[in-house]
Amino acid sequence: MMLNRSLLLLSIISVSWAFNIASTSSSHTKQHLSDDSVPDSPTVHNRREFFGSILAASTILTSSAAIAADGGSGAVITDKIYVEFKGIANNNAADATPTKDRIVIGLYGNDAPQPVSILKQLVTKQGYRSKCKQLDTTRLLQKEQLEANKVYNACLENEDTAGVNYDYSSVWRILKDQRIDVGAVSGKFVARENPNFEAKNNLSHDYGAVSVRRGDDGGYGFTIFPGTKGSAAAAVLDEDNIVVGRVLEGMDVVDRLNDMPVVKSSSLNYMALTGGAKGTVAPSRACRYGGPMYCNENKPLRKVLIESTGTL
Repeated sequence: MMLNRSLLLLSIISVSWAFNIASTSSSHTKQHLSDDSVPDSPTVHNRREFFGSILAASTILTSSAAIAADGGSGAVITDKIYVEFKGIANNNAADATPTKDRIVIGLYGNDAPQPVSILKQLVTKQGYRSKCKQLDTTRLLQKEQLEANKVYNACLENEDTAGVNYDYSSVWRILKDQRIDVGAVSGKFVARENPNFEAKNNLSHDYGAVSVRRGDDGGYGFTIFPGTKGSAAAAVLDEDNIVVGRVLEGMDVVDRLNDMPVVKSSSLNYMALTGGAKGTVAPSRACRYGGPMYCNENKPLRKVLIESTGTL
């Protein structure tokens, strides 16, 4: 798309340049034929104004296209959404009051149409329609099973009338300079089936890139990349995630999120002690029921919620 616009602009410039040369040559010829200057005819004047208008309009069009495209990849931004956070620490030492902060994300609807469509639904009040998960009847403790039954029944009541959205979801994991995981849904949405994100593109992670995990094991959330293109962290995300957009406004907010203190288990591998590899893909309900201690690994010490979202 950008190549076609560039070729069009070059063509217009070439035609305008040739026309100006022809007009100048004609004017010089007229000056040689007469001592008096020969004014342009109305036709020549109109042609010059016409080509000048086309050239100006093409320049504006090309500039707008450059703004709409991702600077490095050539991906075109087709949609914009905003996310407002509540609870990010204020960097002002004299005022530690948590602030309300907004980021604006540009989405690549042409390069990742299916994930972008889902994200656009998740930021609306209507939400993304998803079926309830099958009831888990394997709980060992009666209290846990009763709670699971309650959540499942509540899900069924709203399955056809309410979709999943990011209202009061949270920033649930921060690995400094590696990833910021946003959008851990809670409450009435935890019993819904995860979306299956599908897309193939060659977009890679650079500073400010936004992506979702490929498949259905990453939950409803998305990842903001706060690191450097070509780093080991970027390579991991390039392998596992689909780049769907980038942060257009509010990178100062992203930087503050990236600097937030998080829960650390030091060098002790709690995950291995509970029978698995360290790390987790998406937040689990097991964390709320006294599950493995690694559930809180890299979780912000201060709770950060998504207070408001929408499309622009």
